[in-house]
Amino acid sequence: MRRIRILLAEDMHMVRGALVTLLELEPDLEVVGVVDKGDLIVPTALKCRPDVAIMDVDLPNMDGLTAAELLHQQLPECRALMMTGVGRPSYLRRAMSARVAGFLLKDSPSEQLAQAVREVAAGRRVINPQLAMSAWDIGDNPLSEREIEVLGMAAQGDEPREIAEKLHLSIGTVRNYLTTVVVKLNARNRIDAVRIATEAGWLS
Repeated sequence: MRRIRILLAEDMHMVRGALVTLLELEPDLEVVGVVDKGDLIVPTALKCRPDVAIMDVDLPNMDGLTAAELLHQQLPECRALMMTGVGRPSYLRRAMSARVAGFLLKDSPSEQLAQAVREVAAGRRVINPQLAMSAWDIGDNPLSEREIEVLGMAAQGDEPREIAEKLHLSIGTVRNYLTTVVVKLNARNRIDAVRIATEAGWLS
């Protein structure tokens, strides 16, 4: 029986050890590489040639989704399976554009992870249903480019006067943009609008 070769990228020591142990209990799975930083994923994968790379989204030095894009470019035969503790729809949207084959939440049952590895290795896609529904519910971005720009600056702490100066707009126009954004996103206030837009992946 050919074993599925796995590269695991997880920065938390205890979680990493537990995942390796769980995966190695499966007779058809073999962990051939383990890293704790995102920038180590591609060089390690090029050395150990895994079939599937299981990656945490939040990794030091380079996030997992960026690493997944680079991995697809340099080792397209290795399929990426992302894991995250925070089910943000924006992560799923980025994952889809990065050619990620699977996306699971970290609190998924251990047997679900093993099965996801098999599915991904077989060329199929596996996406956590809860995360998929959240992304589906969000729909398209209702904000214009200018509204996103203004909200992004507000998210960085700029006051309307500063935004107006930087964008060569009147303060009234900037305040109108921010009010419109709050209404469009059905937010309670500007801070809530920033949270909604960030979680949806509309603010980088």
